[in-house]
Amino acid sequence: MKNKLVTRRGYNKLKAEHDELWFKKRPEVTKIVTWAASLGDRSENADYQYNKRLLRQIDRRVRYLRKRFEEFQIVDYSPQQEGRVYFGAWVEIENEQTQNKQLQIVGVDEIYDRKDAISIDSPMARALIKAQIDDEVIVKTPEGSCRWYVNKIWYEK
Repeated sequence: MKNKLVTRRGYNKLKAEHDELWFKKRPEVTKIVTWAASLGDRSENADYQYNKRLLRQIDRRVRYLRKRFEEFQIVDYSPQQEGRVYFGAWVEIENEQTQNKQLQIVGVDEIYDRKDAISIDSPMARALIKAQIDDEVIVKTPEGSCRWYVNKIWYEK
């Protein structure tokens, strides 16, 4: 089993999602399904069918999260990381067209619903790892190579 890297913030967010689903949403939906089932004919009962489907979606997500929790390796900030880009780093980069970006290098489970995060497995993150301020990195993409300059590096402590 391969460990999946995750930041402390990402782990806490996924744990909160799990707890919300398991301890709050699931019991609410289960009550509705029980009530709707008590009304009789389930084949034409929209409340029953919709909430039963919702319950399956919740259970699927909870199973997925629990399985991932076993594989997670939480990476906390370490003073040795200072000055270089490593997992969990926030980086401000700029390209030749003076396009600025601020992004954080995180685990694959943390990038959803975030526009300021990239996966550690992405070409950009692989190019940035171990870079320092004022370094130039070449990012290889399917469209070709792009040149980026590292302006700033910081970590959440």
